[in-house]
Amino acid sequence: MTCWYEGPLAAFDTETTGVDVEADRIVSAALVVQDAPGSRPRVTRWLVNPGVPVPAAATQVHGLTDDHLQRNGRWPAPVMYEVAQALAEQAAVGRPVVVMNAPFDLTLLDRELRRHRASSLARWFERTPLLVLDPRVLDKHLDRYRKGRRTLTDLCAHYEVELEGAHDAAADAVAALEVTRAVGRRFAARLERLSPGELHTLQAVWHAAQARGLQAWFARTGTEEVVDPAWPLRPDLPAAA
Repeated sequence: MTCWYEGPLAAFDTETTGVDVEADRIVSAALVVQDAPGSRPRVTRWLVNPGVPVPAAATQVHGLTDDHLQRNGRWPAPVMYEVAQALAEQAAVGRPVVVMNAPFDLTLLDRELRRHRASSLARWFERTPLLVLDPRVLDKHLDRYRKGRRTLTDLCAHYEVELEGAHDAAADAVAALEVTRAVGRRFAARLERLSPGELHTLQAVWHAAQARGLQAWFARTGTEEVVDPAWPLRPDLPAAA
């Protein structure tokens, strides 16, 4: 029986106006689907006119300017519907979706659906759950004592995965997919008997433990930042009183 990391996988990534999932917007997104290792991935791209200014700092990261997005981007409402539908199609066929740092991208998508479609990401997966593979969570759990950062660029270097055109949604998605396959192969003895569904459940536990560890480190260093233990989607903020 083919192990999940040698079988069909998809990957999803976004580029955004910033790093605040509650306030920032998606400016581009990509879904890549690969039927088998080494096969040419099928890529779907979306370019979005977010309806708000794109900060210069964000443009420096992904290269997407206000002018370019206003000229070539589509309105968010239909795009967010299409993105959610594309992810739901992956869930329907049981294809796991790789999402690097899933709570960021998936929560942003959820907030965009709420903002523009009066919907939520969870509604798309009420019947068939989305199976998520997060290389950041996997790597941090399986090689927990390795020092250094664990950004996508770092993971690509560590697992010898080529990353061309970093901070392009499609390029990052392809790289994250290949990193996930590489993690699976390197830790095959610990992963090969796990199904994607079992691994999805375990990653939620692993991420929560990782969040508690990071929160404890922040407390020791006097940092006030709060780490959310939820994975792969952060819960709604409580309504203001």
